[in-house]
Amino acid sequence: MRRRKKFEMERENHERWLVSYADFITLLFAFFVVMYAMSSVNQGKYKVLTNALGSAFKTGDSSDFQPHDANKNAQQFGSIDRQFSAAGTSFIRPFPTLKRQNAQLAQEKEKMTAMTTNLTRVLAPLVNEGKVNIMQNSRGLRIDIQSSALFSAGSAEINALSIAPLQAVAQTLLDSPYAIQVEGHTDNTPIHNDLFFSNWELSAVRASSVVRLFSLAGIGESRLSAIGYGSAQPLTSDQTEEARARNRRVSIMVLYNTLESHSGISQGNN
Repeated sequence: MRRRKKFEMERENHERWLVSYADFITLLFAFFVVMYAMSSVNQGKYKVLTNALGSAFKTGDSSDFQPHDANKNAQQFGSIDRQFSAAGTSFIRPFPTLKRQNAQLAQEKEKMTAMTTNLTRVLAPLVNEGKVNIMQNSRGLRIDIQSSALFSAGSAEINALSIAPLQAVAQTLLDSPYAIQVEGHTDNTPIHNDLFFSNWELSAVRASSVVRLFSLAGIGESRLSAIGYGSAQPLTSDQTEEARARNRRVSIMVLYNTLESHSGISQGNN
């Protein structure tokens, strides 16, 4: 009886991708060899190169590779590269030197230090009472004024006695080139009266009241901004009445002109 031939199932070859990958690497190598050879034409080297490429790719006649064509292509590539480089210089601007940046930082810091001295003198009574704190930080100059020195409880109208000190601050900042950002802050005690539905609204309107006074004092509106943070940025925990009084404040930020300035200067708290 004739035996039936058994056929085994052919095993799947998971490494077939290596063949295509090897072909790709060979072509890539050949490409870079050609590019290198084009950069420096030599009759002897080109003859060896064309023979080798002809054998590798079985192209037959290697006379199609002419050195003078390679010279021509190299000159064309060089011309294009020079044109691109010349065009690029028209819109690429060099960065300021480190020496110039350091000089600008030092000048900004010196101006802020002088302004801090003047403001400390102008607000000396409130500073001595602990109701005003003036410091320099990474953003510029910050003046923290407790809300009790400016407003009545639950109100955003500036007290009559507080107008003169704020006007003195405005006169000090009037001729400076810096942007001024006024920030309103409250404690975490909820508020809901006839004027304000939340602490956020109270803080925003208080900041706007100070900005309006600065604008009336002559500071350009383009330099002024008002932000209300409510109780989101406390200086300390609201567990005691003294702490809550510190958190209820208006912060007047005198901001550095450039990002380079405040990135290189860091004093005090943010």
